[in-house]
Amino acid sequence: MVGCGAYFLEIHGTPLHGKRVPAELVQLQPDVLIGHTTLAALALKQATTTIPSVMIFVDDAVHEGLVVSLARPGGNVTGVSSRYAELISKRLELLREAVPQLSRLAVLFNPTFPGKASQVQETQGAAHALGVTLQFLEVRDPDALEDAFAAMTGAHADALFILNHPLVAAYRRQIADLAVRSRLPTGREDKPQAGTGCLMNSGMDWRDVFRRAAYYVDKILKGAKPAELPVEQPSLQGSSYGKPSGGTSTKKAAKEHS
Repeated sequence: MVGCGAYFLEIHGTPLHGKRVPAELVQLQPDVLIGHTTLAALALKQATTTIPSVMIFVDDAVHEGLVVSLARPGGNVTGVSSRYAELISKRLELLREAVPQLSRLAVLFNPTFPGKASQVQETQGAAHALGVTLQFLEVRDPDALEDAFAAMTGAHADALFILNHPLVAAYRRQIADLAVRSRLPTGREDKPQAGTGCLMNSGMDWRDVFRRAAYYVDKILKGAKPAELPVEQPSLQGSSYGKPSGGTSTKKAAKEHS
């Protein structure tokens, strides 16, 4: 529970978690629900069409059926749509700048994740423009990570790119340790990843997204209707460089804006 009359749902696994818990939250009759991740937001949407719901870290809210449009959501859901797929090309460009010899790129993704089709499509298009060959590796649970990294090194990947999924956030330390052990420069989009073995990241500031969620909750508790609160889309905030997998620390911080 966060704040007055607001309940928070976060799902870092499969949609199986998303039936019982949302129903229990709805039975509590809260003033506001908060769905962290696409899986959580979809679960809340299925559980209620009347209780206001604030979504955060959702990739394509319109495509997923969470809102009618970004300008006028038209239902009981509003919040922040994260633009993961749209910003993939910029992230790959930044990774290419950091790893000039990049020609073969391993891509870690979960095929069951909502929004994965657009992420894969954007990654393929961006890689083609850069002349980079892709090696897609499916990871549905943490037990598959060791085999995935073995496949990357076996195929002589020059770097690793991670597509967004709650599993990545939950096991980011393990992924970072495997990347360092495999000597694979790694890029992804979330700010917390740099500093945990990831060479670089670029994307949203998590703290700012949570602050925006609080803004929506405040508006709703004061009487605003989610249907009339436009969905926000944060822009690419910048890139930060952590400790590369080769073991050399870099102090450089490059600021890029979309």
